[in-house]
Amino acid sequence: MALLAAMAASTVLLIAWLLLSESLPLILKGGAWRFLSDPGWWPREGSFNMAPMALASLLLTVGALTLAAPFGIAYAIHTVFNAGPRQAVLLGGLVEASAAVPTVVYGLWGITAVVPLLGQVNPPGASLAAGIVVVAVMIFPTLTLLVQAALRAVPAHYAHSAEALGVSRGQVILRIILPAARKGVLSAMVLAAARAIGETMVVLMVCGNIVQVPGSVFEPVRTLTANIALEMPYAMGDHRMSLFVAGLLMLVLIAVMVMLGGTLARGRRHT
Repeated sequence: MALLAAMAASTVLLIAWLLLSESLPLILKGGAWRFLSDPGWWPREGSFNMAPMALASLLLTVGALTLAAPFGIAYAIHTVFNAGPRQAVLLGGLVEASAAVPTVVYGLWGITAVVPLLGQVNPPGASLAAGIVVVAVMIFPTLTLLVQAALRAVPAHYAHSAEALGVSRGQVILRIILPAARKGVLSAMVLAAARAIGETMVVLMVCGNIVQVPGSVFEPVRTLTANIALEMPYAMGDHRMSLFVAGLLMLVLIAVMVMLGGTLARGRRHT
């Protein structure tokens, strides 16, 4: 087990080393700050401002998690505590099947249903809002399954003791079960956010792919992952190195989210 754990950790370190080695010459040439302060994203002119794309990635992640988390937690609570045996099996099977759906299928649904609907509300339809909705639906199964596991890991005697004292079932879930499962719930949200920020196919299909700081959620955006997928096939020289910088920036953002989630979990546990 220790060997397998070491192999997994080594894989992550090797990916980080590859990204750093490929992007370091460009970073040393102009400094790291240039990727947030250059006039724009014009690789042929040597301008590599990734701030709009990084902001779009963060807005998409926060929006999708904000939309998916309440529904995922409520679904998990109902499945674990309120649903009957047959209903729990049915609901659990549905969410497990949803987790296995390829992301391109979610993208097809988004481009044929969500984008036209949003286009009627506020054209053009392909926008940050479309990405938030589709990615929220996409991460919902992952979030729900992990929250279910966290709730089931709470010792049963916590609830039994409270119910023996006359505490209502709703208060048991709200005041005892959820606080006890808080670390697992936060971990589920972090993993769901990591999946959202790393999503490529969905955002390629529904977000419009325009490099800009959006003035509203109904404007098109391009995320870091979409930019890498779009431009890597033909990128050369500094342009190619800049895409490795984008990958390195993505890795840093995910690492920050994981560390923040761990810090929140430890802080809540001590309080």
